[in-house]
Amino acid sequence: MKPRILVVLTSHPELGDTGRRTGFWLEELAAPWYAFRDAGAEITLASPKGGRPPLDPESAKPEHQSAATRRFAEDEALQAALSDTVPLAGIDPGTADAAFYPGGHGPLWDLVDDPHSITLIETLLAAGRPVAALCHGPVVLLNAQDAAGSPIVAGRNVTSFTNAEEASIGLSDAVPELLEDALRNRGARFSSAEPFEAHAVRDGALITGQNPASSAAAARHLLDVVAESNSNP
Repeated sequence: MKPRILVVLTSHPELGDTGRRTGFWLEELAAPWYAFRDAGAEITLASPKGGRPPLDPESAKPEHQSAATRRFAEDEALQAALSDTVPLAGIDPGTADAAFYPGGHGPLWDLVDDPHSITLIETLLAAGRPVAALCHGPVVLLNAQDAAGSPIVAGRNVTSFTNAEEASIGLSDAVPELLEDALRNRGARFSSAEPFEAHAVRDGALITGQNPASSAAAARHLLDVVAESNSNP
């Protein structure tokens, strides 16, 4: 049976009060998409508002391209799917075997407190099904809770885009809060690699990646959890 993976993208296009555009980060969709597709998964793209989500224009610059993003640019099927993402409100968490949240700064404003996203995360993790979040994507975990009402990240090993990485791109004062600090404040056991080096962390069914370089590793962790779940129903 093909694993059913829900990839959840932001619908938020503005980078705070900077006057700049944001959205999802291209590498963080492209690399996982092909890892999942090449593994035979059935992939559904979703976003808070549905339709085409905004792409962070910075992520489309030549210096940020990879084999996966170049493959993406020529993939008409993926482009069509991206133009018609499913509204999160229409997603039944019971129909997904896993969820993957790419980053980009957009999730800091819309997915952080989206009630449908929070329900999805809580439902999947309670059932032992994997949730992965990448770069700024782990912001989606901040308001999710476990069955006891504690933050879902409390006592768990996680990572995200770090304070040092945010400072290095000059956006520490543009974001609502620094994600590393926010995760630590909710009791997470935070770890990181050097800025912009790959670092992905698996804690049970919860998977987090530090930055775009961690995209493929986070996707592999998710596929590992799905495979383990299928072998131990």
